Amino acid sequence: MRTPALIALVLAAVSLDAQSTRRLTTVDGLRRFPAYYHLQEVVVRGVIVRGDARTTLRTDESEIGLLLPPDVRAADGDVELRGTFLDVGKLEPGDPRLVGYARPPGDDHWPKPGDELVLRATGAVAVDAGTRASLRELALTPWRFEGQTLTLVGQFRGRNLYGDQPGTPRQSPHDFVLKSGEAAVWVTGLRPRGRGFDLDVDARIDTGQWLEVTGVVRRVAGLVTLEAGRLAAAAQPSDTPVPEPIAPAPPALPVEVVFSSPTPDETDVNVGTHLRVQFSRNVKPETLDGRLRIHYASETAEAPSVPEWTTRYDAGNRALEVTFAEPLEPFQTVRVELLDGILGFDGAPFLPWSMQFTVGN
Repeated sequence: MRTPALIALVLAAVSLDAQSTRRLTTVDGLRRFPAYYHLQEVVVRGVIVRGDARTTLRTDESEIGLLLPPDVRAADGDVELRGTFLDVGKLEPGDPRLVGYARPPGDDHWPKPGDELVLRATGAVAVDAGTRASLRELALTPWRFEGQTLTLVGQFRGRNLYGDQPGTPRQSPHDFVLKSGEAAVWVTGLRPRGRGFDLDVDARIDTGQWLEVTGVVRRVAGLVTLEAGRLAAAAQPSDTPVPEPIAPAPPALPVEVVFSSPTPDETDVNVGTHLRVQFSRNVKPETLDGRLRIHYASETAEAPSVPEWTTRYDAGNRALEVTFAEPLEPFQTVRVELLDGILGFDGAPFLPWSMQFTVGN
C-alpha cells in the first residue's frame, strides 16, 4: 500500500521534473543521440577550439560544431557550455537558430538529418574540475571517473520513466535511472531492492525513493552507467541542486526581403514582366493575403490602374511570385509594398518593405 507521504514525494518529483528540462550530457552523447537532443537545452564540458573554417567544442573523445553569438563570451581552457543542440538537417535554411552557421566552402548542399550537428551557445564559463565526485560531475565528465568505484546519492527514476536518458544500456531487465538535480545516469548490475525497499522499474509510484548507490563507472554505447555493487535507501540530501530557471528563448529574428525581380529602382523593365520577391526565410502563405499592394506611383486622376494580378508562394525558394493579367503601362513607375502583419513560419514578424521600378516601352 502506498502511503500519502510517498505519493507526495512522487508529486514533488513530477513537479521538479517539469521545471528541469535542461540535459547534462557529453559531446559523445550528443553525437550518438542527435534525435533525442535536437532542439533541447543542454549543458556540456569541453574546450572551445577556433579554426579558420569553424569553431568547435572538443573533449578528449569527440568534437562538435559550435555557434557563438556575439553576446556569448567564451573563456579559454575547460568550459561549461550551455546552449541549444541543433541537427541542422532538420531545420530549414534561414532558420533564426542557425544565424552564424555556414556550409563548408564549396559545399552548396543542405545537410541531411544527422549529417551536421551544432551547438548554439547561450553561455560559457570557465571551470576547474573539482575532485569531489557527484552525479553532476559524472554526467558531464565521465572520462574522469571511468573504472573508478563511486558512492552517489540520487532519486530512483525507474526504467527511464521520465525520459531522462536518450537510450538504454540493456544490461539487464532491472536497469534503472538515478537522478539528482539536472544530472542522470543509468544504474546496472543489481535489482533495485534492499533493506526497507523493493522498487519496480516500471512503476512511477516508486520514483519517490532516494538511493545510495556504490558502483563502478562504465560507459556503454554513449551512456554513462554505474555498475552497482551495493544499494541502500537514502534520505533526500538537503543540498539537492535546484534547477536554474530556463532563460526564455531569444525572440526570433524578423523576416526580411532579401531579393526582388525587378530590382529596386530598375528602369526600362519589360511591360510583360513578372514580379518575384524572395524572403530571408519562409513565411506563412496565408498571412500574405491582403498585404500586397501594387500601384502606379502617379496619383493623378488620369493615372491608369495596375492590371489585376495573381500570386503564388514558392516555399522551396521562399519566394512570392506575382503574375499580371495584362501588360503593364509603358513609362509608368510601379510601386510595390508588402505591409505589416506578414508572419514567418515560426511566428516571427515581418519588416514591412517597399520598392519601385519603371516600365520601359
